[in-house]
This record gives sequence, structure tokens and C-alpha cells, in this order.
Amino acid sequence: QVQLVESGGGLVQAGGSLRLSCAVSGSIFSINVMGWYRQAPGKQRELVARIASGGTTNYADSVKGRFSISRDNAKNTVYLQMDSLKPEDTDVYYCNAITIRGNFWGQGTQVTVSS
Repeated sequence: QVQLVESGGGLVQAGGSLRLSCAVSGSIFSINVMGWYRQAPGKQRELVARIASGGTTNYADSVKGRFSISRDNAKNTVYLQMDSLKPEDTDVYYCNAITIRGNFWGQGTQVTVSS
């Protein structure tokens, strides 16, 4: 089992920045990929960014150059630095862990970008 707890969401003006954190606990050794997804009401959850155990990162085209995913292994935490935020980035953001035992999700944190 892996437990994920997100924090750092909030309200920010367009052009501003936020940093989301995902605290990871449990069977950390079993994690292959960590990622951030987002979902708006009535829409499918979509990948924002992910980082593999070897450090390879991938980003959605819509956030390339603005968002950055990173991890601190000593703190068992994954971060999503979000810069140059746009109103269309408004969503609930979820932390995800893909492990050898399955797929785990955090509870989500709301990000609201005002115009």
C-alpha cells in the first residue's frame, strides 16, 4: 500500500505561481512512476506531469515550459512547481503512484486561477 497526501493548492491570479507537494508513505520501494493529474467537473482526469524512478520526466503539451515536476527522496515528497498559471489551469490536482502492486491516488487539492 502507498499513501499520498497532497498540499499546496489555493487561489492565485493569472501569471502567478503555486507549488504542490505530495507526501508519500507506505511501500515506497514499490513505486515505479509518480505523477500529477488534474480533473475538472464532468471531464476525464488528465496527465499533467510524471517522473519515473530513473528520473525521466514527461509533461502534457499544455504545461510544457511552465510546470516542473521534481522529487526529494530524502523527504519522500514529489513536487509540482507551477509558474505562469492560466485560468484554464483551474482544476483539482491529484497525486498518483504507479507501483508493482497497483495504482494509488491522493485525495486531490484544488487549484483556482483567477483572470
